[in-house]
Amino acid sequence: MTAAVEVRDVTFAYGGRPVVEDVSLTVEAGEFLGLVGPNGSGKTTLLELVIGLRRPDSGSVALFGDPAADRAHGERVGYVPQDVGEAADEMPITVEEVVRMGRYPHRYFGRFRDEDRTAIADALDRVGIADIADRRIGRLSGGQRQRAFIARALAAEADLLALDEPTVGVDAESREAFYDLLHELNDEGMTIVLIEHDIGVVTTHATEIACLNRELFFHGDPEAFVETDALAEAYGNAQHVLAHDH
Repeated sequence: MTAAVEVRDVTFAYGGRPVVEDVSLTVEAGEFLGLVGPNGSGKTTLLELVIGLRRPDSGSVALFGDPAADRAHGERVGYVPQDVGEAADEMPITVEEVVRMGRYPHRYFGRFRDEDRTAIADALDRVGIADIADRRIGRLSGGQRQRAFIARALAAEADLLALDEPTVGVDAESREAFYDLLHELNDEGMTIVLIEHDIGVVTTHATEIACLNRELFFHGDPEAFVETDALAEAYGNAQHVLAHDH
């Protein structure tokens, strides 16, 4: 089976300063990769390289066996950026209209069909926001906004869900429900790549961990990660992982 993501010897720099340097990793279809590292370590840049929003200065990135920057991958990737709150504030549209965007690549001669409307309704129901479908996206709580953008990915029938610190500013109860949803989606076969500052959450939910600080310090099993020195090496000081029960 073709890997969902193949990163090979990738380097990317801003103004001549490398922020991702000689990174290689593979994300198999159906995996849940947690990407961790200190602030400014290149995590967001690497995620943007993975989903084709940026092109590497050297090396290669493939999505489902083809170049990541190939626009044909658009409908296969659901992306929830770190600044989803700011994006939502600038969108004077409803929750349902946001989710409807996920069906744009599937429309038949630019028109929505019954199957499109069913996919939209199913996605809203799947993430538990069908009752607020008519509400403006900018008026939702942080957790509700994140669910709306995940619903958009589900409506698009995405194979890969990429999230950049999706629970910043979200209350603890909503965070737990959010990660329960991600866990369910992953169990159903969706590939997930997640940036999260809470390392305990990542090691609890992810099936693989990648620890980055410009270079890749670790990539593998969460339990093995906890037992290594990669965390301290990447963060540059003594760190420990606090496990979460949820």
